[in-house]
Amino acid sequence: MGAHAGVPGQAPLTKSAPSSRPALGLAIVGLGASLAPLDIAVNVALPAITGHFKLALGDVQWLVICYVLVYGSLMLVCGKLGDLFGHRLIFRIGLAISAVGCAACAAAPDWPLFLWARAAQGVGTALALSCTPALATSLFPEKERTKALAGYASSMAFAAAIGPLLGGALVEVWGWQAVYWVRVPIALGTLALSGLLPSPSLRLSGPDARPFDAVGALLLATCMSTLLLSLVLSQRKEVAGLWALALFVVAMVVLVSYVRRANRVPEPIIRPALFADARFVVPNVLNVLANLAGFSILLLTPYYLVNVLKLTALATGIVLAMAFAGSLAGAPLSALLVRRIGQRPTVFAGIACVGLGLLPLGFTGLQTPVAVVALLLILEGVGQGLLTVAYTDIVTATLPPRDRGVAGSLSLLTRTLGIVGGASVLTALQARGAEGIWGMAGFLAGYRFAFLAAGGGLLVALLLSCLWPRAWSNRAV
Repeated sequence: MGAHAGVPGQAPLTKSAPSSRPALGLAIVGLGASLAPLDIAVNVALPAITGHFKLALGDVQWLVICYVLVYGSLMLVCGKLGDLFGHRLIFRIGLAISAVGCAACAAAPDWPLFLWARAAQGVGTALALSCTPALATSLFPEKERTKALAGYASSMAFAAAIGPLLGGALVEVWGWQAVYWVRVPIALGTLALSGLLPSPSLRLSGPDARPFDAVGALLLATCMSTLLLSLVLSQRKEVAGLWALALFVVAMVVLVSYVRRANRVPEPIIRPALFADARFVVPNVLNVLANLAGFSILLLTPYYLVNVLKLTALATGIVLAMAFAGSLAGAPLSALLVRRIGQRPTVFAGIACVGLGLLPLGFTGLQTPVAVVALLLILEGVGQGLLTVAYTDIVTATLPPRDRGVAGSLSLLTRTLGIVGGASVLTALQARGAEGIWGMAGFLAGYRFAFLAAGGGLLVALLLSCLWPRAWSNRAV
C-alpha cells in the first residue's frame, strides 16, 4: 500500500534522532497526555457543578459535549499541524492553552463562560494530545516503536485509573473547582520540561516545503464536529431524531467534499486512498466498535455496583479501577505479543478479550460476587491494553513516517468516535431492555441486555471481519 511513500518532488521532514534519555522523555509526554484521561475526574464533580450553577440535570451534559466536540473535530487537523510545524511545538502550544482553559473553567463566574472555557480546554487537548503518540515514538529507535507506544498507553491507563479517585478526593476537600485547578500545574510543569524533548528540523520554505491545506482542514473539522454532534443529539429525548439524522447527512456530504478535494491537492490532511484497503479499514472499524462496547463499563456499571450490589462510592471506584488496571497490564503485554506473533493477531486477541470480558456481565445479578465482576473488568481492560498498543502500531506503520502526527491522531479519533457512539447506542440498549425482555424489566434487565448486546455484538463483528482474512494476517496477501 506504499506505507512509506512520499509525495513526488517533496522530501519528508528530517526525523529527530532518538533521545539519549528516552525514559525521561516518555515520562514528560505521558504527563502531558494524562491531562485528557484525568478529565474523568470531572464526572465525579458533576453533581457539585450542577448545584453551583443551578442547572437542570440535562443541561450539565453540555459540559461534556462542548469538550468532546471540540477536541474530537480538531484531532486530525492538529496532528497534521504537528507533522508540518513540529510535534513538540504543537504539543507545547496545546499545554499552554490547556492550562488557561482549566484555570478559566475553575474561575468561570457563570455557566456560559464556563462552557466557553471548556471549549478552549478542548482546543488545548486536541493540540497537545494529537502529537503525543508521535512524540513518544520519536524518543526511541524505530525498532522499539511498539515499546514506546506501550509506555505511552500505560501512562494514559494510569491517569484514567486514578481519575475517579482523585476527583472524589479533590471535590470532598476543596470543591469541584479543584478538578480543574489541579491540572494547571501539571500542564505548566510539563510545558517547562518539554524543552527536553527532541524536535525535528523542519523545512518550512523552499522546494521541500509542505503546504497546509486550510480548506481541507475546515472540511474535515466540519465533518467530524457534525458527525459527533449527530451522535450526541441522537441520545437526547428532547431533541427530535430528525435533527440528528440531518446532521449525519450533512457530515456525509461534507465528507464527500473533503474526499474530492483531498484527491486533488498534493498534501491533504489524510489521504482517502488509505481507506480503500481492508487491511487498514478493518482494524480501524473494530477499534471504534471495541471502544463503543467497552464504554458500557463507565456508563452503566457504576449504577449496577451502587444500586444493585449496594457498594459504597469508594468501593465502586476501586472496582471500576480494575478495568484500567487491566489496561496497565495489557499495554506491556501487547508490546511483547507484537514481537512474538505480530500486530494483527495481537489486535484480534485484544478485541476478543474485550468481548469475552463484557459478555458475561450480561448474566450478572443480585447474587454475583464482586470479585467475579472485578475479574471480568480486568479481562476487558487487558483486552483494551492489547488492542490500543497493537492497533496504534498498525496505523503508525501504515502511514508515512512524516505523518506520525496524523497517525496518532487517527488512533485517538477512532477511540473518541467509539465512546461518543457508545453513549448513544448503549443508552438506547439499556432503555430497551429495561422496558421488559425475556420476562424481566427494570434497570437490571436493561443492564444485562446492554452488556449482552455490547459484548456479543463485538464478538460477532470480530467473527464477520474474518471474511477478510488478509486483515488479520501478518503477511499482505
